[in-house]
Amino acid sequence: MKNQTHRLPHQSDTPFITDGGLETTLTFHEKLDLPCFAAFPLLRDDAGREILKDYYRSYAQLAIRYRAGFVFESTGWRGNPDWAEKLGYSPTELDAANRDGIQLMHEIRAVHETTQSPMIISGAIGPRGDGYRIGATMSPEQAARYHEPQLRTYREAGADLVSAFTMTYVEEALGIANAAAALDVPVVISFTLETDGRLPSGQPLREAIKSLDARAAQAPAYYMINCAHPSHFIAEMEAGAGWLERIVGLRANASCRSHAELDESPDLDAGNPNELGRQYLELREILPSLNVFGGCCGTDLRHVEAICESCLSPVSESA
Repeated sequence: MKNQTHRLPHQSDTPFITDGGLETTLTFHEKLDLPCFAAFPLLRDDAGREILKDYYRSYAQLAIRYRAGFVFESTGWRGNPDWAEKLGYSPTELDAANRDGIQLMHEIRAVHETTQSPMIISGAIGPRGDGYRIGATMSPEQAARYHEPQLRTYREAGADLVSAFTMTYVEEALGIANAAAALDVPVVISFTLETDGRLPSGQPLREAIKSLDARAAQAPAYYMINCAHPSHFIAEMEAGAGWLERIVGLRANASCRSHAELDESPDLDAGNPNELGRQYLELREILPSLNVFGGCCGTDLRHVEAICESCLSPVSESA
């Protein structure tokens, strides 16, 4: 992406925050029905767009308050062909929705970005299947072909980078990384972990990162962890060496429940925001490159604010 002018989080001394659990916030706090747990259909009408704008504005304003950067993650976590078909979207309609999701980020950034709070636009990508279970798998070549159209749309729409979230096995993540490299798009790979700190495939995180770095046409810009609670993987971090510096971002769940328990639960476990903030501080001391702080399922503005209070220095009203 030759026209990318914003310094990305792994290239900057400025700490960055991102949002919390978009879909769980919309479902449990806004009381919205999200078929297939997809947020991008809200872009279809003005009312839905306003809900999304209000959501992202609140986090952008929090970033400004802490003089932190902000990473806008688009609404396209479910924006791939399999999920779009279930939602009744044609390929043309899906392309338009993914493009519109990036445009929405541009609109909000234009109003809120400051010199002290640089703002990055990321095109969010999700797994082809479920975010908790692997199901059918793809080879890296199949994954590259499958995800390339969404990556291309994000590139053309002016995203600064793309981020693949809730990756459950290396081959799909590798395909995304290779497709992004072919398009000259910086890519972030975010793995999800089970309660034993391993990927749903059973592979240890350290092995997944080392394997992907070694096999990719171009190594990802950096890695993240999402949709797992710190208690699930902190022991793995404490025992790690030589690969921890590749982890730059963290979007943890509010709940320490397993994926299976969360999937079956009719209620929202919001956990303890202050405790989560303290756990992030502990992880910041372990992960030397950690520079992107956000949340995943069950988290909302309260959690990200608590993380900021623990890990970042607030700016006084007179500053």
